[in-house]
Amino acid sequence: MRIAFFVNSIEGETPTYTTTALAMAALSRGHDICYLTPGDFVLRADDSLNVCGRLLPGKRYKKAESFHAALQGDETTVETMDVRDVDVLFLRNDPSLDAEARPWAAHVGAMFGRLASARGTIVVNDPDGLALAQNKLYFQAFPQAVRPETLISKSIDEIRAFIDMHKEGVIVKPLQGSGGKNVFKIGSPDEANLNQIFEAVSGEGYLIAQNYLPAASEGDIRLFLMNGRPLVRDGKYAAIRRVPAKGEVRSNIHASGTAAPVEITPDILAIAEMVRPKLVEDGMFLVGLDIVGDKILEINVFTPGGLSTMFDLYEADFADSVIAALEEKVAQRDAYAGAIANRTLATL
Repeated sequence: MRIAFFVNSIEGETPTYTTTALAMAALSRGHDICYLTPGDFVLRADDSLNVCGRLLPGKRYKKAESFHAALQGDETTVETMDVRDVDVLFLRNDPSLDAEARPWAAHVGAMFGRLASARGTIVVNDPDGLALAQNKLYFQAFPQAVRPETLISKSIDEIRAFIDMHKEGVIVKPLQGSGGKNVFKIGSPDEANLNQIFEAVSGEGYLIAQNYLPAASEGDIRLFLMNGRPLVRDGKYAAIRRVPAKGEVRSNIHASGTAAPVEITPDILAIAEMVRPKLVEDGMFLVGLDIVGDKILEINVFTPGGLSTMFDLYEADFADSVIAALEEKVAQRDAYAGAIANRTLATL
């Protein structure tokens, strides 16, 4: 089969990205792959949807660095193809990275993904589901039991009052964003720099304030779900504990956080089970849950990362399992002659 990976840019990809691991796994299983970026779609006058893909040669790469060098170098070829010749369109872009510099690109994947799914291509995660998840407000649709107490507002007075209610502190972050950018811990409404923090974060739109969870000092747990259930291979869960650096609130790996193995307990599995029905309903094939204690801080549906790190920790090729699941979806689609809706296929 042919899998197209939709990313923000070719130049922005790195050897450690989960997309790299997925692409290498697809090649090792004998599939054709190509990369697409926001400017690579063409809807022609005859209503055909074409994509201009960057193809890599069908060979196996032993190291992620070699694969990345090939993607960035002259081993690729550019081919324009009908989207019907693409079996799976894997949307792996982060809209927040384009929101400011080129807002036209932020939601191109979901927009053209709908057109692709209408033409028979399997699109994951489902573009209609992703359209619902364009910011962190999506999280509020999940069961209240798994969410921290949350305020969403642009009023500093509302935020001050919320902080005053939570003596252990509050985490403030932008409604639209990812990767731990502009995330602050506020201990008191009287903090001298609160106005400056408010100005910095509110410039990006609405703010989220959540009660601080003391367990966050030990980091959070990133757990992958596939088809609505925890991703498991060789008896090991696709999960890590992300430990923040000393003096750092954020546990993101690129924000100096470190990854450590983690034991997945029945309580964690119960949390995952509580969010499963909506993820399945919305066609969310591959997601990452960020869990602290008995709460979920975020549900990452666009570009959840960490599979490469998990491979190093557990020597379990979770990316291979993801590609195998996509093979099953293509087989299901072909067996039923297109009778299964994309959103159903995404989490079947």
